[in-house]
Amino acid sequence: MTRRSCAIYATGIVCAHLLIVGIALVVAQVFQTLIHNRLKKEITLTEKSQMFESWKNPPPPVYMEYYFFNVTNPEVVSAGGRPSVQQIGPYTYREYRPRVNVSFLENGTKVYALNPKTFVFLREKSVGDPQVDMLRTVNIPFVVVMNELNSYSFFLRSFISMYIKSLGVKLFTTRTVHEYLWGFKDPILTKIHSMKPDVDEYFGLMWKKNGTHEGEFVFNTGEQDYMDYGKIDTWNGLREMTFWSSNQSNMINGTDGAVFHPLINRNELLYIFAADLCRSIHLAYVKDVEVKGIQAYRFAPPEDVLMSPVDNPANEGFCVPAGRCLGTGVLKVSVCRQGAPIVVSFPHFYQADPKYINAIEGLNPNKEEHETYLDLQPTTGVPIRACKRAQLNIILKRVTGFPDTKFLNETIFPIMYVNETATVDDDSASQMRTLLLIVTVVSNFPLLIVGMGLILLLVLVVLFCRNRQKKVSPPYKPRLSFN
Repeated sequence: MTRRSCAIYATGIVCAHLLIVGIALVVAQVFQTLIHNRLKKEITLTEKSQMFESWKNPPPPVYMEYYFFNVTNPEVVSAGGRPSVQQIGPYTYREYRPRVNVSFLENGTKVYALNPKTFVFLREKSVGDPQVDMLRTVNIPFVVVMNELNSYSFFLRSFISMYIKSLGVKLFTTRTVHEYLWGFKDPILTKIHSMKPDVDEYFGLMWKKNGTHEGEFVFNTGEQDYMDYGKIDTWNGLREMTFWSSNQSNMINGTDGAVFHPLINRNELLYIFAADLCRSIHLAYVKDVEVKGIQAYRFAPPEDVLMSPVDNPANEGFCVPAGRCLGTGVLKVSVCRQGAPIVVSFPHFYQADPKYINAIEGLNPNKEEHETYLDLQPTTGVPIRACKRAQLNIILKRVTGFPDTKFLNETIFPIMYVNETATVDDDSASQMRTLLLIVTVVSNFPLLIVGMGLILLLVLVVLFCRNRQKKVSPPYKPRLSFN
């Protein structure tokens, strides 16, 4: 056997082996399975996990932008006219949210943690100085007191109304942004505090929320099942709430929004428990996006999350008392706000019934500025970019015995909305790109084997053709010349 024939046979054998092994690995998805199993094992909240430290001390900076609705025509509103508001903001704060008092439970399958949040004002990212800028809006303590007295006799309400008026308290109040956000000594609450010391004499939308947490959480580490990674096991010792009127509505589903299980697919619904809303919400896939060179899936709350029970019967459990429901796009959370007539929605009543939008002049809901969304890297389940937007409203209505409300039309009145954003930092993004490159190369290694087999097959064909050509070519005969 000639050296050329040996080369052809050797190439053929190697080519066949590469193609057979490569195709078998592709069909069996051996390397993908290995990678997926590795991810399921590594992405947990155990101390040895690489994800634990970033979960405990999140590296991406979180920004809280507060926007307020300044009332421009309070006299018209009191006379029964249409309210007109002007948006002011943002007033931006850097949010720090480390997890503290972390301890593992039940052989490392669960982890307990508190998540205090601290806010630091950022002047360079704000429209003005909150300690100087003035805001005119609804006097929430006054409205809450009226709401509490609604079940009392007309004569008692009238007496209290006269007393409140003697304090100089009106339906609308003007304060600095800082006061309304972080707290001020309210005259009504001060009087109530003198009779009931457990009632705080200060009021602010974020009063006592700087440096405090939203409750005690116990999370699943994902050690037993990767699908449970980061899911809430209990909140303040509860596995389900008692605020709402159905078992389904009272369920505590999903994570707190900081982490999600790996290997996310486009067809699944993701659940987040929002402690400030006292309920769980779900997010659905919207589209593929790219953030800092990282491919991600965008998930957002679909319209049915805050849809009226008429159109989505699953939301009937959020009507308290049962049967007393608001329309699409709003959620009354009085049950977990000590009875205050508080309503939450998306900013500018985005995705809400047009009647709420048309009732207020100066609103302009749009997807780009007012949608809540979450961009997740699907392989690892890590949030790459997040944007949580929520609006705080209060119900204004007539209360007999209080002349200031005599001509009021019942309205869900916008007070302010928050835009909470976070984007992966550059260092974490670089590490993520490297990790995904390794995962891609390893997962596609069988295809590389098949590719090498195809190249050798091409070489084999070339060698075979050249060898055959040499065999059929006639031997060279030198021409003899006789001169």
